Amino acid sequence: MSITIASRIIVLLCWACGASCRAQAPERGVIVEQSLQSYVVNRDGSYTLTVDEVRAIVEQRAIAAHSQHGIAYNRSLDRLQDVTAHTRKPDGRQLAAGSDRSADRALPAAVAMPGAMRVRMVTFPSAAVGDKLVLHYVIHRPRALLPGHFDDLSSSGFDLNRQFIVSYDMPAGMPLHADAVGFRELAAPQAPGRRRYRWQYVPGKNKTIEADAVSDLDDGKRLAVSTFADYGEFALALRTRHQHRSVPAIEALAARLVAGLPGQRSKVLALANWVRQHVRHVGAPVGSGDLAPHRAEEVLARRQGDSIDHANLLAALLQAAGIDSSRALVNGENAYRLPRTPTLGILNHMITYVPSLDLFLDTTSSSSAAGYLPLQILGKPALLIGSGQLASTPAFQLEHGSNRIEFQVASSGASRFRVIKTSSGALAEPYRQAMREASPAVRERMVARMLRANGHQGDGIVDAGQLDDNGDRYQMVFAGISAHFANLPGPTGIATSLNFWGGLPESVAALIQAKARHQDFVCHGVDRTDDITFEFAPGVQILALPNMLALHASGLDYRADYLRQGNTVTVRRHVQFSPVAAVCSALDYQRWQPLLEQIRRDLKSRIIVQTL
Repeated sequence: MSITIASRIIVLLCWACGASCRAQAPERGVIVEQSLQSYVVNRDGSYTLTVDEVRAIVEQRAIAAHSQHGIAYNRSLDRLQDVTAHTRKPDGRQLAAGSDRSADRALPAAVAMPGAMRVRMVTFPSAAVGDKLVLHYVIHRPRALLPGHFDDLSSSGFDLNRQFIVSYDMPAGMPLHADAVGFRELAAPQAPGRRRYRWQYVPGKNKTIEADAVSDLDDGKRLAVSTFADYGEFALALRTRHQHRSVPAIEALAARLVAGLPGQRSKVLALANWVRQHVRHVGAPVGSGDLAPHRAEEVLARRQGDSIDHANLLAALLQAAGIDSSRALVNGENAYRLPRTPTLGILNHMITYVPSLDLFLDTTSSSSAAGYLPLQILGKPALLIGSGQLASTPAFQLEHGSNRIEFQVASSGASRFRVIKTSSGALAEPYRQAMREASPAVRERMVARMLRANGHQGDGIVDAGQLDDNGDRYQMVFAGISAHFANLPGPTGIATSLNFWGGLPESVAALIQAKARHQDFVCHGVDRTDDITFEFAPGVQILALPNMLALHASGLDYRADYLRQGNTVTVRRHVQFSPVAAVCSALDYQRWQPLLEQIRRDLKSRIIVQTL
């Protein structure tokens, strides 16, 4: 389906519902018997899209998901017209579907600029196995996002498609460049003054999407078309839409924020952190709304904006401070490759680049301090709007997490405990921001919930530490009592691995989400240390400890030590996962899997004790 309209609809609906589009497996309960998407493009880049689709319900489980269909559109850019739909019964009866434009609903402000994105819900009546759901609609866009240009990105999605055809009716002399994988070009009837193109999706078995797999736009079937010959031309068109200027309010703010700061880097970080903390990120992906940014002073006054607005305001602040910068487009999800043909379907998120520091900044992420990027932006190709050059965001960034945990285990099995959690580098701000946002009630229940997650009952308190800075190190402390930490009296096993909110066990679990892999997958680095001390009361006898374990493979190191001194046992573990790129292959995973399985078994090991 077309990403310019239809696939962006799916992304927006998933955002609105809190669903993960990427986690979908192929939907075998429905078959797309026909999907025809026809664009008629005008010389100024405006267009009319006509969609005709027929879906067959073949399994009961598909009814709930497909008896309603959402058509998303941008009210400020699009005109949704001629929506007709019906349920076609096996005996030929047609039951008209409901489509009430007065019931169009706005997507949440967290998804789109308030009032812009709307969803028309179409309800197919009495949908049942054997029925065909028939839908027709037209979207007219009277004004191009980039005047005189058009682009589109199509992919098969997750359904079984029997006939999927995308056609483009272009003005003669308006070139349409294409990069097609898994689509074959068909002959198209021509008309005077027009040039028509048609591509058909080549049907095939849809793969199941594995955990953290890269986008099917990377290694699946997709069709990218554009009137732009190359990325430099694409960047130039964007550059003309993204001018910014310095005004007194912005100049005054920039001067106040950088006053007395030494060096350019500290000034850049101060400006970026201010935007991150004071301008709320709202808005759909780039290309789903108007590409013209709001004026920087308007964003400053409203204190909210999409990624374009964030980048525009930061550029104005940097300019006021005498620092050169460029906006940059990246993919905001899990696509790591660019087609030869530029399209906003993939380059859908705007960030900022400071050439003098070779530094990328994304102020839309409230939990990523300036100087660090959200994980989904690492290792991505980036189009620098200022120069038209392609660059790459860093594949890795400094981060380390450590837990120092102390248990004082009584002969009754009860235990006092204390956890000192330290996060460094890119990890510091996510934990600090989570604690800033946690209500007093949430903090009050936090220790009890973590104990329950580890199979224990108890309660405790949280010391949230310093929350009023953006530094590279953040520390918090948990303390409390677990009334039945050990099953004493009698011989029993004490777990050597406890996960207190993002500890080493959780990081390892994230590495081994899949039993086997057949696709490239996103593989961010991990550096975690756990140091756990069990101080047993004199009435408790230590019978056995697990064996030390040390593992090494290319990119993966793990060590676990079990040390006894008197009636105290210390468990020290460290895991470091250092892949060579942000994307790893199935062969990489096959090489690491035996070691990961050994690590998993070690994390389940126990200290055997009994009361005297």
